[in-house]
Amino acid sequence: MTLVRGTFVHCPKLGELDILDDHLLGVDDAGFITYIGPATSTEAIQMLGDGEDVTIIPEGSFLLPTFCDLHLHAPQFLYQGTGLHLPLMQWLDEYAFKAEEKLDADPGLARKVYERLAARLVEAGTGAVLLFGTIREETNLILAEVMQAAGIRAFVGKLSMDISSRPSYREASAQASLASAASFVHGCRSQTAHLPPHVRLVQPVITPRFVPTCSNELLAALGELAETEGLAIQSHMSEARDEIEWVQQERGMEDMDVFEQNKLLTPRTIQAHCTFLSPAQLTRLSSLGSAVAHCPLSNAYFSERPFPLREALQAEVTVGLGTDVAGGYSIDIMSAMRQAVVVSRMREGARKEAGGTGDGEQVSVDWKETLYMATRGGARALGLQGGLFEVGAPFDVQQIQMHDPATASGVGALDFFGDAGQDGTTVDLRVLEMWWCLGDVRNRKGMWVQGRKLKMPI
Repeated sequence: MTLVRGTFVHCPKLGELDILDDHLLGVDDAGFITYIGPATSTEAIQMLGDGEDVTIIPEGSFLLPTFCDLHLHAPQFLYQGTGLHLPLMQWLDEYAFKAEEKLDADPGLARKVYERLAARLVEAGTGAVLLFGTIREETNLILAEVMQAAGIRAFVGKLSMDISSRPSYREASAQASLASAASFVHGCRSQTAHLPPHVRLVQPVITPRFVPTCSNELLAALGELAETEGLAIQSHMSEARDEIEWVQQERGMEDMDVFEQNKLLTPRTIQAHCTFLSPAQLTRLSSLGSAVAHCPLSNAYFSERPFPLREALQAEVTVGLGTDVAGGYSIDIMSAMRQAVVVSRMREGARKEAGGTGDGEQVSVDWKETLYMATRGGARALGLQGGLFEVGAPFDVQQIQMHDPATASGVGALDFFGDAGQDGTTVDLRVLEMWWCLGDVRNRKGMWVQGRKLKMPI
């Protein structure tokens, strides 16, 4: 067993933030937490005296669960930060489909892009990620292989799409698409079948891109495959006006109805965006047990409407955060947290201007709530036990440094002036909020997934 002593910060529930100062944590050889408690307790003192290796987290640093990114298009990392001037359906034709097709045609390029993506995720503190891939099975197996090698907990989805506005980028038929999805599931699982279960970090995910790219026949077959194999499901739902209008014209119903009819809204489902869902639909989504990947940045570009986050949380929908690269230009979940708060405050301002009153009607969220969504909320959506420090949870952790003892100053963008004892050496709500607002990759000094320390980019 390995022992870690220091300050631990986590959000066990929405709206709660616990600072566990001078605690001792035990991790077994399989990477699971076996003990956590005050370092001065009788049990902890006995453990410290047993001769086990102890890692000391220095003053001015703390451990936090790794971030979960619930929505990221791996091949679109190829053109991250460009081409955000078009409506969604045009953007797909002009940028997304071309990039995905390019990687499917060049396995060497795909591996290069995915290896760099993995490095950026570690740098950003993302220990678990839900990925959209491409339509070609082999390209997605490269993605799965790269993520497993990097030590990232990845849920990889081979795209299923038998309809496309780009004729060269679609599968030949519903039957061919289903066969490819089933083959990918087998191939992805086979990559790690020789490993102990706790080391199998990569899982396949059923991934109908969205209703406009999937026939009813394909959606029904994918729903059956997911149910038979017990697979997670991901897609896009109620994202943009042009997408919603297309589905209504072609299918005569909302895309939420299409997904539900085909067994694709389950407790294993994560739907991205959902910006146009009504309060009644949010309640329905909650009853189905499906989660939402909230992507505030890409919503601003393609939905042109904010997600009703507070209403979703009040309806007890499980909500986590997504970067939606490349529909969002930042791969950093810290950016998603900040944007979620900003958008919610703008919504609160609009509510007040419209005459809304009463504390119970407020729609804004605060930084602590988004930190929950980035950690424990995202883990819950993915069906993981992690996202917090408790016995039985995997040791998926990032080390954040706020104060540098060598220079007696703040790290990165953090500046402390010693007022009221606040020099960054003590972890409290004030300095945590400062890190949440101003922190960046310079504050991240270590990453562990399932107890294994990951290689940090230089």
